[in-house]
Amino acid sequence: MNLSCGIVGLPNAGKSTLFNALIQKQQALAASYPFATIEPNVGIVPVPDDRLAKLAEIVHTTSIIPSTIKFVDIAGIVKGAHKGEGLGNKFLSHIRETDLIVHVIRHFEDKDVVVTGSDNPLEDLETVNTELILADLQTLDNQHEPKTNAGKEEKIAWEIILKAKAGLEKEITIRDMSWTAEELTVLQPLFLLTQKPAIYVLNVGENQLNDLPNIEKNVPKTPVIAICAKLESELAEFTDEERLEYLHDNHLDQTGLDRVVTTAFESVGLISFLTAGEKEVRSWTIPKNTKAPQAAGVIHTDFIKGFIKANCVTYHDFITLGGWVKSKEAGAVRTEGKDYVVAADDVIEFMIGK
Repeated sequence: MNLSCGIVGLPNAGKSTLFNALIQKQQALAASYPFATIEPNVGIVPVPDDRLAKLAEIVHTTSIIPSTIKFVDIAGIVKGAHKGEGLGNKFLSHIRETDLIVHVIRHFEDKDVVVTGSDNPLEDLETVNTELILADLQTLDNQHEPKTNAGKEEKIAWEIILKAKAGLEKEITIRDMSWTAEELTVLQPLFLLTQKPAIYVLNVGENQLNDLPNIEKNVPKTPVIAICAKLESELAEFTDEERLEYLHDNHLDQTGLDRVVTTAFESVGLISFLTAGEKEVRSWTIPKNTKAPQAAGVIHTDFIKGFIKANCVTYHDFITLGGWVKSKEAGAVRTEGKDYVVAADDVIEFMIGK
């Protein structure tokens, strides 16, 4: 399963620079997994996972396939987009097709790059949010009040729509309102833009790199990540050794791109379980709280029906003990059934019947 992330923001905020950096990262790792750019403005990139290389050493394979995320470089938004201004209709249709919004906000100074918003990053953030809110209000305005003889479910659904409208009219996004799981289920078919989870990327200048934590604290949205998209584009072309040296010299644990990808993955409630054999080491993407048969179905849909059991061992034990055989000898491998909820650190071997 591919998580689809739409990169949005005002023109000249750095959306395409960030996207190009992600694509360069994809191309640099193309030999390790079988994916490629789908279209000029769509690319699939790997989710950073240091565990895979260590597993590959243990099981003696060179084939490593990570989990992936799809990024879409969406046309820049302008005021009036909800009414079709600029490329508004294209913008709105593309973002409806994504699972998560990556909102890029300009926070750098460059006389060669025209400022299309204000000099205040928070105002630019609100410009985009306002357009999404207005677009959602249009969607809700198109819903019809049920007739007096309507059933109970229709009337409940209408009350939920009125609740959503009331919040949006106060400039509160759907994601920031309080909802029950049942209410969200009612809203889901409407594909409301502000219901989608979002992460906020502050695109800073190279002269601001030493102050990233303070810059992030000044944005009243979460999660927020401050990066220099221009520098990230350059880093994506570095060798692994050069990149590690840069991170070490700047006291960083990971690049800004890796933070964006990892945060996007986590923001929609996804985890990865692992498989490790001589053929390949692979990370498989599933929602949190997925049970073992459904996790097996990510590998092949027939595995759900044929599921017998899952042999599971924690990643730590697998690495410490040295693989499947020694993990079994040490009693570290658990046999789990159909009700087992897969954990993010599980290395799994599924037993499937015909």
